Amino acid sequence: MIRHTSFARVSIVIHGAVQGVGFRPFVYRLATELHLNGRVSNSNEGVQIEAEGSKDILDRFLLRLQKEHPPNASIHSMEYSFLDALGFTAFEICQSGTEGAKRAVVLPDIATCADCLEEVFDPLNC
Repeated sequence: MIRHTSFARVSIVIHGAVQGVGFRPFVYRLATELHLNGRVSNSNEGVQIEAEGSKDILDRFLLRLQKEHPPNASIHSMEYSFLDALGFTAFEICQSGTEGAKRAVVLPDIATCADCLEEVFDPLNC
């Protein structure tokens, strides 16, 4: 018997010290490894992620986000909800949003990681 797994989207907001620590490149690598489509961006709240794939893979993605995040990151809370898929065709790192009250935690005195420097100096990065 073939088990059918549903295709869905998970919308995630991660609060904590998750900016300036290589979190978006980490999310990108994890999502592409799991063959998920969607996007990740910084916001005034923290990090926002939209990812689409099978429900089983999305569940794995959520667990791995919490367990394997960059060493200087600290997740204070993670809110997520499963929604209907929108039809993303790739996974991308998007520009940071600036709407709403600023509540993101930015860690002081940490050197910019190599992944962040690469992202900053990549002329093709959106």
